[in-house]
Amino acid sequence: MSGYELAQLNIAVMKAPMESPEMADFVANLERINALADGSPGFVWRLQEDAGDTTATRLMGEGMLVNVSVWRDLDALTRFVYRSAHAEIMRRRKEWFERMQEAFVVLWWVPGGHRPDIAEARSRLDLLRAMGPTADAFTFRYPVAAPDAS
Repeated sequence: MSGYELAQLNIAVMKAPMESPEMADFVANLERINALADGSPGFVWRLQEDAGDTTATRLMGEGMLVNVSVWRDLDALTRFVYRSAHAEIMRRRKEWFERMQEAFVVLWWVPGGHRPDIAEARSRLDLLRAMGPTADAFTFRYPVAAPDAS
């Protein structure tokens, strides 16, 4: 068992305000998908506000949603992202969010028990955008093993 856990940040720029009719279907699914994540094997933690999500967090810019979470390992996160009901919502991303030219998902290893904040997550995204995938900031396409992996 690794002494590390996998942190992830994903961001999205909304096409319309959260309260708008254009975002209604996304909002209607948010609680269900968050509950699915919370109950997924390998889920450890996610950044939350009092409402139970991070839809009011604007630390990375107006109109930008952020999601930060920690998972036991890459396999657990991959199963949730690509092989659960989350995938159906993700396929609809273009309905609600602007197409981004730069990386909008970053993964990195944290010591077990560490919970990253927005500043740490943003610094990892900035690193990925500047350097491409490295051991300190990587992607699903270019994964990196935990520092203590054999």
